[in-house]
Amino acid sequence: SPTFQKCSSIDEVINYIDAWEEKRIELPLETDGVVIKVNNLKHQKQLGTTAKSPRWAIAYKYKSESTITRLNGITYQVGRTGAITPVAELEPVFLAGTTVKRASLHNANEIKRLDIRIGDHVHIEKGGEIIPKVTAIDYSQRDDDSSPLKFITRCPECGTPITRTKGEAIHYCPNYEGCPPQVKGRIDHFVERNAMNIESLGSMTIQLLYENDLVKTPADLYSLTYEDIIELEGFKDISSRNVIQGIEESKRNTFETVLFSLGIRFVGKTVAEKLALHFKNIDNIVKSDFSQLVEVDEIGDRIAQSVIEYFKEPEKLYELERLKKAGLIFEISKEAMPASNTLDGQLFVISGVFENFSREELKTVIKNHGGKITSSISSKTDYLVAGDNMGPSKKEKAEKLGVQIYSEQDLLNLIE
Repeated sequence: SPTFQKCSSIDEVINYIDAWEEKRIELPLETDGVVIKVNNLKHQKQLGTTAKSPRWAIAYKYKSESTITRLNGITYQVGRTGAITPVAELEPVFLAGTTVKRASLHNANEIKRLDIRIGDHVHIEKGGEIIPKVTAIDYSQRDDDSSPLKFITRCPECGTPITRTKGEAIHYCPNYEGCPPQVKGRIDHFVERNAMNIESLGSMTIQLLYENDLVKTPADLYSLTYEDIIELEGFKDISSRNVIQGIEESKRNTFETVLFSLGIRFVGKTVAEKLALHFKNIDNIVKSDFSQLVEVDEIGDRIAQSVIEYFKEPEKLYELERLKKAGLIFEISKEAMPASNTLDGQLFVISGVFENFSREELKTVIKNHGGKITSSISSKTDYLVAGDNMGPSKKEKAEKLGVQIYSEQDLLNLIE
């Protein structure tokens, strides 16, 4: 970048930051800060890295740009889980390189906290310079005849009375089977890259399939034929074959990927992996009770209850049977099973640079023998596996808490 500068003192760094706070607006791309690096390879090596970032570089973030505009109205969006999100409809305003017309209001609690009303003048910021959000109200410009907002009581898409679980901020539409955004959202989630990764199926294609009554659930995808696809608007021979091929190839995805793709509330990629590894197959998960679920590492009350509620519904079990018959994998592979349970229940922190393994490889070795990984040392940590250039603070904390400090070879000996 032609904007970089070599600085010989911290004062020069601060002057550079101050100068670019205004000048950055003239750049041909959006920026949200300055990266400051130690310009010496030897010092970089001495400083080392944490599990996530180098210690020889740091980002200075500028304060988010803010502006004021008028709130013209509020609309409500329905997500794939049925979550209702209020959205502020704004008088268009230019902010941080783009024209902002809408901003999330998150939930009913946030609307009440802000006491936001139609016609208010609101402060808008871009969180991380990307996502617009309402941060405050200019009460001095409020109309005298304005009235407090009342949160909707029915789903804006299907008209079903909405619900709210005690202790939660979000309202939900309970019409799982018949609410269009929920139905399409679940299929979108099922095919996305992080899930079943059916590249030939995008949101527009799913919309077409839904409108033509071809797909209402993920299981319907596996009943599609070439003849179904080629009849759709915009589809030719090759594109139709690509869709069918992509759906067929998705059957090779692992059990933990399929479990995540089901879209069970609060079950993300990591939770799906832990459930798959613990229960081994879907039938064991379906039969599990609350106490068995919370025994799984990192599975709390909320996730356990969500899993139980999901598999309690007859339509979910029917969908599951259809996916099984389609040939999807619902048990963990031998390759994914731990090689042993030698380190079962032991908690490890890995820090530094190692001679024979990368940190990621060491994590895999530990997991393959039943151990667990965490990024920070606490009283619950059993072992700190220490390599070269490890930060002194981690070692000091480990010694203070009585955590055993092992070398790479010590870890291998422990497993043996």
